[in-house]
Amino acid sequence: MVNRSVVQGWGAYLPEKVLTNQDIAKIVDTSDEWISRRTGIRQRHIAADNEMTSDLATYAADRALTQAKIDSSDIDVIVVGTATPDETFPATATRVQERIGAHAAYAFDIQAACSGFVYALALADNFLRLGQARTALVIGAETFSRLLDWEDRTTCVLFGDGAGAVVLRVEDGLGSNADRGVLSTHLHSDGRQHDLLYADGGPSLNQVAGFVRMQGREVFREAVTRLSSVVDETLDCNGLTIADVDWLVPHQANKRILDSTAAKLGIPLEKVVVTVDRHANTSAASIPLALNEAANDDRIKRGDLVLMEAMGAGFTWAAAALRW
Repeated sequence: MVNRSVVQGWGAYLPEKVLTNQDIAKIVDTSDEWISRRTGIRQRHIAADNEMTSDLATYAADRALTQAKIDSSDIDVIVVGTATPDETFPATATRVQERIGAHAAYAFDIQAACSGFVYALALADNFLRLGQARTALVIGAETFSRLLDWEDRTTCVLFGDGAGAVVLRVEDGLGSNADRGVLSTHLHSDGRQHDLLYADGGPSLNQVAGFVRMQGREVFREAVTRLSSVVDETLDCNGLTIADVDWLVPHQANKRILDSTAAKLGIPLEKVVVTVDRHANTSAASIPLALNEAANDDRIKRGDLVLMEAMGAGFTWAAAALRW
């Protein structure tokens, strides 16, 4: 019998500071009309100077545990997807572990840029399927504003900060015929595309965090193609069609990418969860933030088929299907 991991709880956190397009227009040569027309973004949340990625992740984790009605002592593994860890080492996940008191867990980070949450979910799901854990805390958390060159209007307008988390759990009696849980996950990467999207710093390169550098037009084209492909792969794996999908929860990179991917897949836009207008691109945090919002406002209901997809620097791209 194959174990299946079920979403038991979810939570999110957005920093209090909100930076609108009008605010950014005071910093760099741009405008609300220019940003919103090209990206769909109208505002983003920015971490306070004293807020670290682990702080955002901990807030989201606490809310997910409360919603799941479980104690931190029940957690067996914590996986944090992030491209903006507190420190080079140790893992940000261990900071979260200490703060929530999950002392029996093992904890680590996964770095897959904007695909980080789906990668983290896939790893946690595999631990549960193999019986190496029973309860997992999966987090996507970023302080991406720390990687922005505020003189580069092509990138600084795109990103924001935030965190989202889910609790995955294997429950008694759930096996291969269960009607809920993670159905499949699909991970890909192509290191040949490095120069299209990267941060120009790192410990072994120049000992600085660096800034985001991106060739936007090329990334847009690659994103639509690869995201559509991995969604088709996921549907084929599960014997499903796009008509079976109740909710597409995509990485929130750019409204035009969301619209183009939806059109290529043939899924109605009313089935696509969109938060990019208010959150901007929060990298690994964007999918769990969107998932949290749609679950809290009851768009996503018990039994719904939810499909998540993301693409990030690397390139990495990934998808996951789950029955809510």
